[in-house]
Amino acid sequence: MGRPTTKTDLLTAAASNYEKLNALVSDLTEKELSTLFDFSGEEKKKEAHWKRDKNLRDIFIHLYEWHQLLLSWIQSNQNGDKKPFIPEPYNWKTYGDMNVQFWEKHQATSLEDAKSMFQKSHSEVIKLAETFSNEELFSKGVYKWVGGSTLGSYFVSVTASHYDWAMKKLKAHKKIVLRSRM
Repeated sequence: MGRPTTKTDLLTAAASNYEKLNALVSDLTEKELSTLFDFSGEEKKKEAHWKRDKNLRDIFIHLYEWHQLLLSWIQSNQNGDKKPFIPEPYNWKTYGDMNVQFWEKHQATSLEDAKSMFQKSHSEVIKLAETFSNEELFSKGVYKWVGGSTLGSYFVSVTASHYDWAMKKLKAHKKIVLRSRM
């Protein structure tokens, strides 16, 4: 399936990738869970997140914090408080620094708490998505505060697309741990 462009496809893709991510997490061995992520030997993995996230907790926290961005952004704008998706002092050019701040903020958060926070925020995001019509989600110009995109594209980005990112990272980690056993 391509990137969702309807409410039904959004909810289906979010649920499917959420289930796949949870299944992948459930299948992690103790060794995979206890081994810190180290992608330094992977030449193609140059983006900052490959160095930033060191374990499963970090992934759950990243997903949770992006859920919070969406929830806060929509709530604020629906209440008449014009607010950008990326909070100040960050913007789309500096959101990597924001991601590092999220990472730093949660270094004392346990894996169990991070997983619970992620699961709860996923449910909140899905419940919120369900309150919008297909037109509200996927027609441009419905909400001025969304800009030139669609509200649904933000939901896709913080759910299905982000879950896909998390799965790719976990699968890469599993391969590295497996290679280290050989």
